[in-house]
This record gives sequence, structure tokens and C-alpha cells, in this order.
Amino acid sequence: MVNVIMTTKELIQAGKAILGIEFGSTRIKAVLIDDENKPIAQGSHEWENQFVDGLWTYQIDRIWYGLQDCYADLRKNVIKEYDCEIEKLASIGISAMMHGYMAFGKDEKILVPFRTWRNTNTGAAAAELSKLFNYNIPLRWSISHLYQCILEDCDHVKDITYFTTLAGYIHWRLTGEKVLGIGDASGMIPVDPETKNYNAEMIAKFNNLIAPKGYNWKLEDILPKCLVAGEDAGVLTAHGAERLDISGHLKPGCPLCPPEGDAGTGMTATNAVKQRTGNVSAGTSSFSMIVLEKDLSKPNEMIDMVTTPDGSLVAMVHCNNCTSDINAWVKLFKEYQELLGVPVDMNEVYGKLYNNALKGDPDCGGVMAYNYISGEPVTGLAEGRPLIVRSANDKFNLANFIRTNLYATVAVLKLGNDVLFKEEQVKVDRITGHGGLFKTPGVGQRVLAAALNSPISVMETAGEGGAWGIALLAGYLVNNPKGLNLSDYLDKVVFAGNTGTEIAPTPEDVEGFNKYIENYKACLPIEQAAVLNKK
Repeated sequence: MVNVIMTTKELIQAGKAILGIEFGSTRIKAVLIDDENKPIAQGSHEWENQFVDGLWTYQIDRIWYGLQDCYADLRKNVIKEYDCEIEKLASIGISAMMHGYMAFGKDEKILVPFRTWRNTNTGAAAAELSKLFNYNIPLRWSISHLYQCILEDCDHVKDITYFTTLAGYIHWRLTGEKVLGIGDASGMIPVDPETKNYNAEMIAKFNNLIAPKGYNWKLEDILPKCLVAGEDAGVLTAHGAERLDISGHLKPGCPLCPPEGDAGTGMTATNAVKQRTGNVSAGTSSFSMIVLEKDLSKPNEMIDMVTTPDGSLVAMVHCNNCTSDINAWVKLFKEYQELLGVPVDMNEVYGKLYNNALKGDPDCGGVMAYNYISGEPVTGLAEGRPLIVRSANDKFNLANFIRTNLYATVAVLKLGNDVLFKEEQVKVDRITGHGGLFKTPGVGQRVLAAALNSPISVMETAGEGGAWGIALLAGYLVNNPKGLNLSDYLDKVVFAGNTGTEIAPTPEDVEGFNKYIENYKACLPIEQAAVLNKK
């Protein structure tokens, strides 16, 4: 053990460790990996978005405090574990939740508060752009936010000199480079998989659309430069090092990989960047990513078209809601346990409740759950109201209650993927799950397998999540002497044949989930009525 620790200590002291940081919806996480891509230290910072003036946001000062606190936590853990400081790094990668709207003026200050992916106020803009481009433009995409501001004649629009995503913003401030990884860029405005750049035809159409406004900018002038994995994206400046490590120990000069969105890092962390592979990320929100062999036959409002970090076309089903509501119910059981004076171990609470849910009826006994903390564009809802729906004759017991809440985490995901697998006849060889839903071994995996009627793999490293994924992309930048493409690098260097533990769906579970989803669709008007009538 001493030799292993000393080897790792020497690696850190030699500046060969690689850092990945990802800004999730509820947590900022840092992962330090060695030259064999294994995590050697972690740090984190909990945070929450705020609902201000009708929009979901994170304040700029909270973004930087969160980054600094996360890094400080990582540094503290390195000192504790290895008795050394982080003075140099081999490379760094920054990732964050995709989409949203961060617009800056000539003084490089943000013009309006950051608008996150969670906002659904962009319906008019998304609909008009989808028609203009003949391409599905989701509500949360950056171009939808920009055009909605134009439709509303927002005064700040004329002053925009740059707009980007959260990952692009952090990267810019650390390096001075206005760049973005192609996966994240594809969630701002569509990209062309052939040119590995923004879709030139759509940019021209957008410029013509807004020409009567007379702005002194064109869209291509204010977008970040689009980069693919492995390309040079700048180095950590002295100012960037000071902003990241307030202790002053970290030296500038290390390279950064192109900043990526959480979808791209999820694909990387699950070895799902090759065609006919896919992954499902299931946490605060959920999304599935299926890497396509060819484009879909037609646009579909349930399917977003993005790319892998190296530019391959991906069909994405994004759901605003996943585990937040079931987490709230589990916390309620925790409170009950505390009232009884019973010591609480949250892992045990989750484990007991989730595994007991597998004893419930495959169709949840008729009990329905809608986990809509926020709006859900896939089902056409601009706002959310968490609901439990049941009739007097349904089998209402604890197992079915938790099971229906588990089903609800992936119900909307199923609706979108049914379009891919049944209508578009998309083929997939492997789907890998990662995220909080899969933390209790086997349960979330079995639920997702039933929903998608497909075997689901989970790797031991899946719990490392997107921070590990962006660290791998940072490693790909500096530790790829053979010049492998990204999918081969992941296959041969990082994962070396490891495909994880697979669970196949049972016919009973598939039949039960199919019955559940029909009830789910039939009861959607109840959710719609709750949104319309509750003030």
C-alpha cells in the first residue's frame, strides 16, 4: 500500500495528474486521475439553482465560489491522502450542464442573469426556428434563448459580443479562449457532422431572419469556436490559476481540452461514442444518447440531434425531470425514521426501499406517478406539478408506491426512445447507464431495461460520472501518442474491453412497463389540469 501511495504522490508532484471538473445541476464535482485514467482524488461542492423573476438561474458569484470550493475540497483530500500539494497538472477539462444562455457585452460582463437549460419560456422561439431550419430546435437550446430575447425586444441583445454555455464561460475565464467542444456546441445551434462546425445554412437563415432588427453583429461573430476532442483549446493562464486555486499553489501553463457538455462527458464515461452504442444518464434530469449510423428520416420534437465529442451524430432524448421527486419521497421516509428515533443511513434507506419495490406488481398495481418538479417539453408541459394518481381499486402499497416513482424517473425517456426504436428502427448494440438512479445496485438498471426493452450495462466507474468523463477527454489531449481516434482510445486504452455488468429485461417487466406507460399517457390530462389550475 505504501508503494502505491508513494507512486501516486510522485505522479502528483511531477505534475502528471489530470483534472476534470463538471458543473452538474446540484453538485460541482472534481476528479483527479492518474496517467492510467484511474481516479486518485475527488472534491465536490453542493449547490442549487434559484428561481428568480420567473427564470431558473445560478448567480455568477455562486458559480465561482462553487468552483473554488470544489477545487479546495479536492486539494484538501489530496493533502490528506498523499501529503502533497497540487502544484502542476498535465491537463484540465471543464464540463457543465448543456444549453442555456450566457450573453456578454464589450466589457466582458454578463448582460442578463444566466438562464439555464431548465427554463421553458422559449416556446415561441423554438417553434419558429424549428420551422425555419426544418430541424427540431428544443426549448432549452442556446439559440432558442437568444431568439426568444429577440422576439421580446430585450434591450441587451443589441450589446451582445459573445454568448456561450456554462462550460464555455468557465473555460474562457481560465484560458482566455472563446472555444467550445463540438458536443456542447451542438446544443447551442445545430452542427454539421461533415464539416465539424456550426451548420452554415442555418446560420445564414438566422442572420436573414433577424436582419430587420439592425443589430451590429452576425450569429457567427458571437458564437464560440467549435472544436473536436483532442484539439488544442488553450492553456491555463496566471489569472485562471488564481481563480481556480485561491490557495495560490497551482501554477499556470497546463493545457485544457475543449470544454464539453454533460452529454458528451456521459458518452465518454460510458464508452459510448462509437456508432450503435448508447448511454443513459439518470440524475436530476435524464437523457439518452444513441450514436447513429445515419440521420433520422424526419425531425421529431421528442428527439434532439447533437454530436459526440468527436463529431458523430447522436439522437438525444432529454427529460427535465428524473430523480428529484423520488429523492424527496425517500427523504420523507428518512424523517419518519428519525421520528421513531432510529439511526438513519441514507444508503440503507435507498437500498431497502428500492429493492422492496422490485417485489411490487410489474405495472405498479395501477398507481401512477408524475415526477414533474419543472416543466417537461417531451410531454408538452411548460411547468410541473409532482403528482401521485390512483383509483380506489389500485393496489396501493409501499412496494408499488416506490416502484411507480422509479418508473416515473424513466417514463418520459421511454416515450422518446420508442420513437427511435419503433418508428425509426434505430439499432443499438450496447446501452450503458450512469448517474444517481443506478447507485443502488441492480434496481435502476432493471427498471431502465424494462422501459427500453434492452439490456443495460453499468460499469463500476459509472458512479464517477461526467467529471471523470471530462478528465478522460483531458487525458486524450495529452496521453495519446499513437494518435488513436476517440472511440479506439476509449476502447483500447481506457476501458480495455470492460463492458460492465449487464441486466437484460424480463418479459414480465417489459409487459408491466408497457401497461404502465399506456396508463401514464392516458392520465397525462390530469397532470396538464394540475399545471393549468394551480396558481
